[in-house]
Amino acid sequence: MRSLARFLSIFIWGISMVGADYPRPWQMHFQEAASPVMEKIVSLHNLLLTIIISIAVFVGLLLIYVIYRFNEKKNKVPSKTSHNTLLEIFWTAIPVAILGVIAVPSFKLLYFMDKTHNPEMTLKITGHQWYWEYEYPDHGINFDSYMVTKDKLQPGQIRQLDVDREIVLPVNTNVRILVTSADVLHSWAVPSFGIKQDTVPGRLRETWVRINKEGKYYGQCSELCGQGHGFMPIAVKAISKDDFARWLSDEKATNTKTAPKAEMKPVAAQGSDVTKAPESKDPKGDVKPAVVQESQGSQPAASVVKKS
Repeated sequence: MRSLARFLSIFIWGISMVGADYPRPWQMHFQEAASPVMEKIVSLHNLLLTIIISIAVFVGLLLIYVIYRFNEKKNKVPSKTSHNTLLEIFWTAIPVAILGVIAVPSFKLLYFMDKTHNPEMTLKITGHQWYWEYEYPDHGINFDSYMVTKDKLQPGQIRQLDVDREIVLPVNTNVRILVTSADVLHSWAVPSFGIKQDTVPGRLRETWVRINKEGKYYGQCSELCGQGHGFMPIAVKAISKDDFARWLSDEKATNTKTAPKAEMKPVAAQGSDVTKAPESKDPKGDVKPAVVQESQGSQPAASVVKKS
């Protein structure tokens, strides 16, 4: 009865998560493909699996035949043959042909994964210790995304995968994705999209996605980046183009209402000991601008920030 109850609870929970793709317990295959890139990755994987299994079966059967046919009991006097030209040609040519069969679709997939030539929108991703920053440059939207802690999880949310602000993207749209980092190496990875792109400080790297169907897709940082590495989940909500247009409108309206007035002023970087020198006049009577002075060994002062 306990087993049946457990099965039913898992089944009901699974139905409630329809449309969300994330790792399942005891999962042995890929998550369901949700982009053309992932579909091609799965296709190449199936091809390689077929080739590998065929080679393993062939070699296994050949080994069994050799053990049976050429054992000591059946061959009191072993053969002294050391070379066979035809056989050597075959066991060289066949592996070369197999590598050719593997190489052609592999290179085609690498070029296909690289970037889209007709992007319809851009998403910029910046990795931080330990959260993600997302920016929609075409629409002037920017926000940070943090993992929902265990004590704040709502019913239906997944521990260590759900976030407070998820990415929202339209389906059937070529989205150019630019990734970088503000501190150390991170890796933005969403298995259902076939994306795993390292974020490198000081560099912009490019990939792309075209989501085939609506739903919610999860990923995680896949590069060791410090003590909070395991707490940098990724959540992407794919919606229709009409719903995305409404989401953009709502976001812009919200940002307009809540945006503080910008007041620029010099500030110190966190942890540094910085003082601001008073304004002074030169011999001509002109006022000299104040300068920011750092104590020796402190971190460089940040330039400007917005004061809310």
